[in-house]
Amino acid sequence: MTIQWYPGHIAKAEKALKEQLKRVDVVLEVRDARIPSSTALLLAHPQVPEWVGDKGRVLVLNRQDMISRQVQTLWAEWFAAQGSAVYFTNAKLGKGIKVLAAAATAAGAAMNQRRRDRGMLPRPVRAVAIGFPNVGKSALINRLLGRRVVESAARPGVTRQLRWVRISKEIELLDAPGVIPAKLDDRDAAFKLAICDDIGQASYDNQLVAAELVELLKQLDDEVNSLDAVRGRYELDPREIAGDEYLQALAQLRYQGDVERTARQLLTDFRKGQLGAHGLELPPPIQT
Repeated sequence: MTIQWYPGHIAKAEKALKEQLKRVDVVLEVRDARIPSSTALLLAHPQVPEWVGDKGRVLVLNRQDMISRQVQTLWAEWFAAQGSAVYFTNAKLGKGIKVLAAAATAAGAAMNQRRRDRGMLPRPVRAVAIGFPNVGKSALINRLLGRRVVESAARPGVTRQLRWVRISKEIELLDAPGVIPAKLDDRDAAFKLAICDDIGQASYDNQLVAAELVELLKQLDDEVNSLDAVRGRYELDPREIAGDEYLQALAQLRYQGDVERTARQLLTDFRKGQLGAHGLELPPPIQT
């Protein structure tokens, strides 16, 4: 499956973001904790690394509540082995926000030191939150502010314009629309973005995506017991049949043979955490 979802507002926002990044000191790269590799914007988008340059970076894995403690530990250890700090947040409940604000301020400290060295007064650190659509950037900004200032919703494409907001005396933050490559050729990443609702629904087939979700959960079951909640919720074990066959069987059991309805319900249940807290990606083995 190749996803081609590139709304006009994203193309317009990318041009504005490229210009605004010249004013930015720190980049908060926000990823979906369920799929940290597939939402690695600086790796997926060919132009973003050039725009960011050597600015300070803070890596954020949002939706901490939607992965297990075991998976979070695995990713934390992996990033630590790469020499990278990572901040896990739950923007929905405000967890990890204070530490994140401190990290952004610290990352911009070098800018103010340079200003002092030149006899200039310090100024607020200018940060920007970037990432794929619907990874929780606007929700994070609202939590940092302590009130709802920018529009936020659990669907891609809500933020359409760039907007600067003052977080505190120490930091100003730019809320930017989700950015995505004009074309995603990575089949696995495309499926995972669709499963996690980090891409527009008009770009994919629900039945193909739901069947792939079943296959992914089966692959992960040996390491993180990802099928227990599925079996408990639907009273149907997917281990011995293919994902598309599971959809057919579940449709007959629960939804009067309506496979499309079954696919939509399966995806909704996963996105709402009804199938348990699961990461769909595990880190590569740590090289020793």
